[in-house]
Amino acid sequence: MIKLHDKYFKPFISAAEIDRAMQKLADAILKDVGDEIPVFVGILNGSFMVVSDFVKKYKNPCEVTFIKLASYEGVKSTEDIQRLIGLTQDLTGRTVVVLEDIIDTGNTLAEVHRIFKNEKVKSLKIATLFYKPEAYKKDFKLHYVGMEIPNKFIVGYGLDYDGLGRNLPEVYQIKETQHMTNLVLFGPPGAGKGTQANFLKEKYNLVHISTGDVFRYNIKNETALGMLAKSYMDKGELVPDQVTIDMLNAEVEKNADANGFIFDGFPRTNAQAEALDNLMDTKDSQINAMIALEVDDEILVERLLKRGETSGRADDADESIIRNRIKEYYQKTAILKDFYSTQNKYYGVDGVGSIEDITKRLSGVIDNL
Repeated sequence: MIKLHDKYFKPFISAAEIDRAMQKLADAILKDVGDEIPVFVGILNGSFMVVSDFVKKYKNPCEVTFIKLASYEGVKSTEDIQRLIGLTQDLTGRTVVVLEDIIDTGNTLAEVHRIFKNEKVKSLKIATLFYKPEAYKKDFKLHYVGMEIPNKFIVGYGLDYDGLGRNLPEVYQIKETQHMTNLVLFGPPGAGKGTQANFLKEKYNLVHISTGDVFRYNIKNETALGMLAKSYMDKGELVPDQVTIDMLNAEVEKNADANGFIFDGFPRTNAQAEALDNLMDTKDSQINAMIALEVDDEILVERLLKRGETSGRADDADESIIRNRIKEYYQKTAILKDFYSTQNKYYGVDGVGSIEDITKRLSGVIDNL
């Protein structure tokens, strides 16, 4: 993901895909034009990268020239195009191929056809690397199309957002959702994770998604996913990751306007972490950090035994069970620590001290993401 000015963009079309589309254009035009020497016309500013790479792939002799839309000088809307400048050579009897970086509404083409109508060219053909059929509003024929794409705002490979992004060798698509803060919160039993999750969700207006709560809700309400999960649990089998992901997806969908999410109890494995990354990618978002509360084992045991005196939970009253739970936590967390560390997203936070002090430390991490 990249940020240009105030907006975020996610990877959309790779350099390799662009290269293949460019070769497709060059081969198709060469097949039609044959031994004739065409004039390739690029429209500045966007098409400079397209034209440069295109002519390297075009195997026969050709001429290249550039024209510029006058409206590009301070006029934002392509509907305000009035004239083209830079067309000086005599094109009488020549085959002209206009090379566009992208065609969306087709307003530029209207001006292109108006200008070349008086040039007495042998033929005028339109070639574009990218084409947005959903946005196209004109009847002009497009003779060569490298790639059809959705009607989304893109940058890179000559296309810009307010001056930035033209130099990128790949194409990025605008991230349409607001910038979200998504956290994976971990902590050993007794670390105070639940308490801190409540503070953080209120402070940052995040949605706290506890896997345990989600499972209980779906099973209690006999949703399709809940019944599917229960069918595995009744047989003593592990619930498949995809079922869990589908439940989490439903929770994310319920809160589509959220500022972000705190994921609690998921992921537990690398495969689950990758599945969560893929889920967030479909929402034009990502996991920003895995934050783990770090507390000495002896302090954890002391806290849980004390909690067991009032909670009535058997697993909080038996020291051997407590130590085994802590051991299991470290075994599971170690795998995920490596996963998120490779993405520079792992943050260990001291979980000893007052609730307020720990919240302050966690906030320090989140505020700097």
